[in-house]
Amino acid sequence: MHATTIAIDIAKSVFQLHSVDADGVIQRRKLGRAKLMEFVARRAPSRIVMEACGGAHHLGREFTALGHQVELLPAGQVRAFVRGNK
Repeated sequence: MHATTIAIDIAKSVFQLHSVDADGVIQRRKLGRAKLMEFVARRAPSRIVMEACGGAHHLGREFTALGHQVELLPAGQVRAFVRGNK
């Protein structure tokens, strides 16, 4: 499976990844900070979407160096996707 889009919810130590392939199959994965870069480095270049913040800018530069296309969304656009009481 080749994920075309990977959405990352950034936190202090645990990251939630949601990936979608060309067929529309969705996979979810929970990774710790140490495993995130290893996981993304093994992936073929794809589109990575994150909410814009200080940590996201740093990770965006790291992912771009690995060949991925990074999109940082403003918080107002991300709010529409939140389902919980956050």
